[in-house]
Amino acid sequence: MERKYAWHEYNEQDMKALNALCDEYMAFLDAGKTERECVQQSVALAEAKGYRNLKEVLAKGDTIKAGDRLYAVQMKKAVALFNIGTEPIEDGMNILGAHIDSPRLDVKQNPFYEDSNLAFFDTHYYGGIKKYHWVAMPLALHGVVVKKDGTVIPISIGEKETDPVFCVTDLLPHLGQEQMEKKAAKVIEGEALDLLIGSRPVKGELKEGVTKFLQDVFTKEYGFEEEDLLSAELEIVPAGKAREMGFDRSMIIAYGQDDRVCAYTSLAAMLEVDTVARTSCTLLVDKEEIGSVGATGMQSRFFENIVAELLEGMGITSPLAVRRTLENSRMLSSDVSAGYDPLYASAFEKKNAAFLGKGVVFNKFTGARGKSGSNDANAEYMSLVRRIMDDNKVTFQTAELGRVDLGGGGTIAYIMALYGMNVIDCGVAVLSMHAPWEVTSKADIYEAKKCYVAFLQAAGKESVLNDLCK
Repeated sequence: MERKYAWHEYNEQDMKALNALCDEYMAFLDAGKTERECVQQSVALAEAKGYRNLKEVLAKGDTIKAGDRLYAVQMKKAVALFNIGTEPIEDGMNILGAHIDSPRLDVKQNPFYEDSNLAFFDTHYYGGIKKYHWVAMPLALHGVVVKKDGTVIPISIGEKETDPVFCVTDLLPHLGQEQMEKKAAKVIEGEALDLLIGSRPVKGELKEGVTKFLQDVFTKEYGFEEEDLLSAELEIVPAGKAREMGFDRSMIIAYGQDDRVCAYTSLAAMLEVDTVARTSCTLLVDKEEIGSVGATGMQSRFFENIVAELLEGMGITSPLAVRRTLENSRMLSSDVSAGYDPLYASAFEKKNAAFLGKGVVFNKFTGARGKSGSNDANAEYMSLVRRIMDDNKVTFQTAELGRVDLGGGGTIAYIMALYGMNVIDCGVAVLSMHAPWEVTSKADIYEAKKCYVAFLQAAGKESVLNDLCK
């Protein structure tokens, strides 16, 4: 079953909208290389569209009603947006869920050391990476340093042309014979991914001179002391901006597209949709790359708690209301899929692979080998999704994540399915996924946004297919 290329369907108006969306997306990527930065941008964009802070609305005692647009932030690293519909919320919501964390290097709590007149930050890698990808390239430092008095110092070093950058060093080929004999997983060890941050000593200091020089830089230029690194969150990411790729400018190469490509298109769709019949929600969450754990990951109860607060603000106090609302909801788990790469064809099963330029990708199931750890959407729900896509002229494809005994991967889909709601994975195909620089098709980004708009606008009682899904 051959799926069509989205590019064949576009007229001049489509191309104008596609390029405008992708320009906005690249700007979002450039300003949002951490979860905190993505949440800050999302809130700013939402407030510009009339969204209000749910916590502040509840504190005022305002009654929440149809047409209200609200957001709630969890520990500055996750955000939920709601557009209240005219249908009873207990009949369910249309939910988009994406994650805004990406693989990277994290600075350890006690990171700073000097060796042989070179100064380093000790690191711990985050998420599934190929460690050899991260050496000998310009790196930037993003995050916050929080002083004992509660002062928060935002850190973003390495993005401006006038900023310094950092790097993880590699061994030269002339001395690398033994290194080159190692397996790829061992070519660069995790403890060798330390960030080179300086080499200039204080004049006349023969011992720890570089350390003393940098301690002075920390204080005078950035406003913190070495001791403050104990309460810091610093993420090491590739330095540089998202770029158009290819002679035809048909692709985007950038850091963090897994999963900010789905996060941004979900957010853009949410902010575009005006009045809805069925309450719509967009969730942008943290920690997916390490199992969705912690207070800002999807396994946390924060979303359930927010829905409970929302319902109480609507005057709905039944203890079963939250359960009914979540069970009757339907969700697109907006996460990326592995794009077919002919240079590594043996890793894919071509009939069930995702291709760049063929539109948004639906993964009925992911999981490893025997579908281990997978949400598996039912056929009735897939039928409803197909209808919504076709009725709205959205170009889509279906795929699995690689060969049966080779592939597999996790998303937040199975966690939301625990409530009994219908969930399916749906996102953009990515080349070089989890590498410092990932590649997507502009056409797929455009189709993803169209898909998410159509899904959010779908009414709850539009078809008998809705009842068949249960």
